[in-house]
Amino acid sequence: MKRISSFLLIAALFLTCGAMRTWAERDNSASQIDYLALVNKLNALPKDWEGALQTVTITNSVGDEVEIEAKAYDAYLALKKDLEENDGIYLELDSARRSVAAQQDIMDRFIEKYGADYAAKTVATPGYSEHHTGLALDLYFRLKGGDGKFTDVYYNEDMVQYPEVWEKVQTRLADYGFILRYLDGKEHITGYGYEPWHIRYLNNTDIATEIMEKGLTLEEYLSGKKAVDVTIDLGKSEIFSEEDLREAVVQIKCAFASWEGCELHSIRYASDECCTDEKLTWLNGLSEDGNYTQAAEFLMNFHSPKEQVLAWEADTEYTDFEMWLARGEDSGWEIVLQRYG
Repeated sequence: MKRISSFLLIAALFLTCGAMRTWAERDNSASQIDYLALVNKLNALPKDWEGALQTVTITNSVGDEVEIEAKAYDAYLALKKDLEENDGIYLELDSARRSVAAQQDIMDRFIEKYGADYAAKTVATPGYSEHHTGLALDLYFRLKGGDGKFTDVYYNEDMVQYPEVWEKVQTRLADYGFILRYLDGKEHITGYGYEPWHIRYLNNTDIATEIMEKGLTLEEYLSGKKAVDVTIDLGKSEIFSEEDLREAVVQIKCAFASWEGCELHSIRYASDECCTDEKLTWLNGLSEDGNYTQAAEFLMNFHSPKEQVLAWEADTEYTDFEMWLARGEDSGWEIVLQRYG
C-alpha cells in the first residue's frame, strides 16, 4: 500500500528538477530483494521480486513519470548532486522500472501489429528485462546555457555526441554503488550493445568499484570468470564501410549472448564475393518480410558447453559457423540465417 508524505513531496522539490508524485511506503529493515540479482536474456526476474520491491515515482524534466527502486533513487540523487557541483553535468532519469505486465502489453501489441517473429526480435521477452528490477536506470542530461536556461539532451543519437559527459559520469558511478551495465565489446555476454547511459545499482560500493576498475560485466563478476577476448576481423570491403561491418558484428554478438554455455572466440567478415544478387534473392526468400537490399556473410568460431545443449555437440570447437545478415534501405542489420557446414 502506498502513502503520500507531504514532507517528502516538499523535500523532493529541492532534490530534483521533477516533482515527486508518489513514495512507496518504506521501513528501516533489510530489503528483501537481492541487489546483485542477474536478469538478462537467459535469467528471469526472481520470483516474488515485484511484491518485495519498494519504489519511488518521480517526474523528469520532459514530463515523464519514472518509477525506481527506493535505495537506487537515493544513490542516484547523491550521484546527481556530485556531478552538478563538481562537473556541471545535470543528470535526469529517462526510465527505470518497467513491470512484467507492462512488458507483456508491449509484446502483445507488437505481435498483433507486426507478427510474432518481428516482435521476438524487437521487444525484450517479458520477465527477462533488467528494467523489471527497478535497479536499472537509463539517464539523459541537460545542457546549461550562458543565460541559465537548460536544453534537454534526450535522444540516443544526440547523447552519443557527448562522450566526454559519459566518461565523467562513469568515473563517479562506483562511488555510489552503480556500474555501467552494457560495455563496449561485451555484447556477446550482456546481449546488448554499448549504452553509456544505462547504469545498474548494486547497493555495494566495493563490488561496484571492483567491477568498474576491472572492466567486467555483471555476468563475469557473478560467474567469477572473465570472458576470453574475441577476435574481430573485418577484412577489406569495397561494399561496406567499417562502421557498417561493426554494426553487423554487434548484432551477431548480441544474438550469441543467448547461446547458453557457449564461448565466443572470433568473428570475421567472409568477403565481398558473398554479397551477390543471387544470395540476396535467396535471403529475401527466407524472410516473411523479405525486402532486403544488401546481404553479408560472417564466419564465427566458438566452443560449445561441456555438456550437450540443444543441437550442439558437447565440448566442441565450431569453426566457420555461418551467420548471414541482411538489411533494407531504411533498416538495420538482421540475422536471417545461421548454419554450420
